[in-house]
Amino acid sequence: MTKARSCAIFLFAPLIVIAMTSIGTENYIAFPPKGFTLKWFVNIFQSQSFMKSIGISFFISIIATLIALIIGTPAAYGLSRSKSKGSEVLKSFFFSPLIVPGIVIGFSLFKFLTSKLNLDIYLSLFIGHTLVIIPYIIRVIGSSLEGIDYSVEEAALSLGCTKIKSFFIIVIPNITSGIIAAFMLAFINSFNNVPVSMFLTGPGVSTLPITMMNYVEYNYDPTVSALSVLLMIITIGVMFVAEKTLGLGKFVG
Repeated sequence: MTKARSCAIFLFAPLIVIAMTSIGTENYIAFPPKGFTLKWFVNIFQSQSFMKSIGISFFISIIATLIALIIGTPAAYGLSRSKSKGSEVLKSFFFSPLIVPGIVIGFSLFKFLTSKLNLDIYLSLFIGHTLVIIPYIIRVIGSSLEGIDYSVEEAALSLGCTKIKSFFIIVIPNITSGIIAAFMLAFINSFNNVPVSMFLTGPGVSTLPITMMNYVEYNYDPTVSALSVLLMIITIGVMFVAEKTLGLGKFVG
């Protein structure tokens, strides 16, 4: 009990400090705060750079997650059905972004996509974010596929149904909750991504985490604390809804 309490304090104490510094009246981050104000939250919505970066982050994350779903869903299905040695190689390839440090992936993508191929900033961000969230898609949907009775699909095939048709009319409806859970988890990881975005953003195009880092470099007021609180609320809210409505734990455990 004591260990559990210590772990809880260790995990939540920094979050409590950030939350409290976001409501202080001082023009600098101070703990404990003196007084109470919500002006730092108001600053977020009055800042053009913050609002623009929030829009860019939502746009990049949603598109990248949809692309990752289109690629990752059939990949997870193929890996779950295949028993060959080649499937293990493909699985290692798809999970490599989880093994390689994010900063290494970000720098590699920068050298290849931006420096060598000279791709557009948005296109580079789409590709980069898609690559880093595909493993989450495959893992969650792969876990969902383990609960499907293969005999139903085999029966459909024996009755003349093609593999593609059986995939859409039998497999997909049975893993809908897994797909939604994968979308939420991948979206959160894309939205909060720093290493890839740090290397691939450019003039006029910046995701929210990078804008926050740039802001902290020149400012030390509680606006960033307020923004961090909003991000925590959004993230916790999405994960809570996913867990209660879909049982996210059974997909990622």
